[in-house]
Amino acid sequence: MEKNLKLRSNEHRHLVFGPRDRHLRLIRDAFGVRLAARETDIHILGAAESVHEAQVVLEELERMAEDGQVVSEREVRQIIDAVTRSGQTPSLQTIEVFVSGRPVRPQTPGQQAYCNAIEKNDLVFCIGPAGSGKTYLAVAMTVQALKRQQIKRIVLVRPAVEAGEKLGFLPGDILAKVHPYLRPLLDALHDMMGFEQVRAYMESDIIEIIPLAYMRGRTLNDAYIILDEAQNTTPGQMKMFLTRMGMRSKMVVTGDITQVDLQAGTKSGMVDAWEKLSDIAGIEFHEMTRADIVRHRLVQDIVNAYEKHGGGDEHPRPHAAAANRRPPEPDKA
Repeated sequence: MEKNLKLRSNEHRHLVFGPRDRHLRLIRDAFGVRLAARETDIHILGAAESVHEAQVVLEELERMAEDGQVVSEREVRQIIDAVTRSGQTPSLQTIEVFVSGRPVRPQTPGQQAYCNAIEKNDLVFCIGPAGSGKTYLAVAMTVQALKRQQIKRIVLVRPAVEAGEKLGFLPGDILAKVHPYLRPLLDALHDMMGFEQVRAYMESDIIEIIPLAYMRGRTLNDAYIILDEAQNTTPGQMKMFLTRMGMRSKMVVTGDITQVDLQAGTKSGMVDAWEKLSDIAGIEFHEMTRADIVRHRLVQDIVNAYEKHGGGDEHPRPHAAAANRRPPEPDKA
C-alpha cells in the first residue's frame, strides 16, 4: 500500500522530520515501512496496517508542531508506543502545567479515561501496575487545577510504611524525615513546575507534602489531595484519610495492590475501600492495565512475566466488588 502526505506548512518540516530526519527513521524502523520525504511531501510504502499506523504518528507530530509543542525523540517514541499498542494516538487533551514547552498528555485510552474520571468526580481511586501513569497524571491534573486557580493548595500524602509511620527517630525536620518516601511526588512536581517554583510554593504552604500519619484531625478545604502508594494503608488509615476531605476539595487515591508492603495478614486499605465504597455516587474506581504502561518497554515485559508466573500478587484485584463501577469508555479523538 502507498500513501502520500503533505505537511500544511514548511515551518513544521524540521519538527516533524527531526534532526537529520531522526524522527522519520524511528517511524520507519518501528512499523517496517519505507519513507521518502521531499520538502513538505512524505511518501509511505508498506503493508496496509503499517502504513496507516505510520500515517497516524506523522499526523500527530504535525498537530503537535502546529500547537507549538516540543517534538522531541522522547515524544516520538511515546506516540509510536501508543499507536503500536492500541492503534490510536495519545489523547488530544493537553494538561496545563507551569513548565512551558513540556506538555503532559494521556498516552493511552485508559489514561484518558482516568483523567476524565478525575475531572468529573471529587474522589477517584486508581489501581494499576508500575509505569501506568497513575501518580504522574494525578499530579499533572492537580497542577493544572492550581494553575487555573480552581484550588488554593495541593496536599500530597504517602504512607511511610518502611519506617512504621514512626518518623521521630529520623534526623531533621518533617520534610527531611519523609523525603525518601515522597521523592516520586517531588520528581513529578519538578517536571511540571520547576525547582524554584516548587520550593516557593512549599514555603508558602500552597504545596504541602506530608506522611499519612500527620493527616489525623485535619480538614482540608479548597484543596487537591493525592494519596500515593495507598495499597500500603490499613483500612483504618484509609478511613482516616478519606474523612479529611473538606469543602470544594478533590481527592485522588493511587496504588498498585500487587506491591503491598504491609505485614502478612494485614488487609490493604485500598482493597477494603474498593469493596466498601464502589457503589457510592461521586466516587469512581479506575483500573489501569498493562496496556497503559508508558515507561521503558522492559517494564511492561517485567509486569507480564510476574503475572504469568503468579509472583508478587498477594492481593488480587477485587473485580467483583467493582463490577458495576467500570471506568467509562474514552471519547474517540
